[in-house]
Amino acid sequence: MSTTSQCRICDGTVHEFIDFGRQPLSDAFVAPGAEKGEFFFRLATGICDSCTMVQLMEEVPRDLMFHEAYPYLSSGSAVMRTHFHELAKHLLATELTGEDPFIVELGCNDGIMLKAVADAGVRQLGVEPSGSVADLAAAKGIRVRKDFFEEATAADIRENDGPADVIYAANTLCHIPYMDSILKGVTKLLGPNGVFVFEDPYLGDIVERTSFDQIYDEHFFLFTARSVQEMARRNGLELVDVERIPVHGGEVRYTLALAGARKPSEAVAELLAWEAERKLAEYATLERFATDVKKIKEDLIALLTKLRAEGKRVVGYGATAKSATVTNFCGITPDLVEFISDTTPAKQGKLSPGQHIPVREYGEFAGNHPDYALLFAWNHADEIMNVEQAFRDAGGQWILYVPNVHVS
Repeated sequence: MSTTSQCRICDGTVHEFIDFGRQPLSDAFVAPGAEKGEFFFRLATGICDSCTMVQLMEEVPRDLMFHEAYPYLSSGSAVMRTHFHELAKHLLATELTGEDPFIVELGCNDGIMLKAVADAGVRQLGVEPSGSVADLAAAKGIRVRKDFFEEATAADIRENDGPADVIYAANTLCHIPYMDSILKGVTKLLGPNGVFVFEDPYLGDIVERTSFDQIYDEHFFLFTARSVQEMARRNGLELVDVERIPVHGGEVRYTLALAGARKPSEAVAELLAWEAERKLAEYATLERFATDVKKIKEDLIALLTKLRAEGKRVVGYGATAKSATVTNFCGITPDLVEFISDTTPAKQGKLSPGQHIPVREYGEFAGNHPDYALLFAWNHADEIMNVEQAFRDAGGQWILYVPNVHVS
């Protein structure tokens, strides 16, 4: 019998299908000497037998994850900068076309998307609880409210700014366990023909690619078209469009509207049929995924152990949030991976969560290339490998573990 919990969407029974064991906060990089204060929790994932929502079995308090020193920046990748600029252009051409349109972004981060909207003269507001990145958005001229978005926040925004034509969220909604308050806020803030557009990691891609490191403390929910459709229905909303997008290792952009306000596109039925064909909502499918994940763990440790025995240098590339799942689940320690190279100043000089692998500035990688680089930022592989031709020319090889362990 699997371990169970209560679904955060419908109160159904959630059946656990994979347990990654004791895990730290994925973005809590530790100062040397401060290792004893780390927070740990059990990272496990299950599926609801009623609404089919895949979710974590245990919730991490939100103020431990999203705070003044939150280190992730949306504009840190050229690919993502282009992605958000193109999205802003799309929204400006399709949804923000009326008289004095208004857009609200949940988790606006450093304001990369809203800056393009503001430059077009459109009213905008970012809602961002992490103070440091909210300040970066404000410095770009974005209106920012330092707060978590929920029903009371939405009511206050509507009273002050009127209804929203677009509410948008990127890699934010899946972070939030208290979904009922979020969606009540959305229905309260949306105009009659407004849309709620959000994009998050897609369970279909995670299962197909065995990209298990997309599961960590901040990703409480793993969405599918079917589970989002049911979640929307329970909150007076309707799923009216879906679009698969390649960023972050595979995501879906969902569009919700007030129930009955818009006709669903053919893309919704097509993705629902794709999911049904692959039995994505069946427990047995997710059990097979768990078996594949365990094989990756075994193969990755075997390879790193072999390389160490051969005297090869292995360095991690990209101190990503998802690397915490990999290093802690697989037991990757500093004796297997010398250090992790990262360009984020807030992470440099710190230790990785849980396993305490040193995080060093990029110059230490570029100035003394290792034999192998373990690519934690695999979702940016093409961009990174194009930039790192000197590493390849020096004889360096990349280690990847999605969809399986291989050397490139």
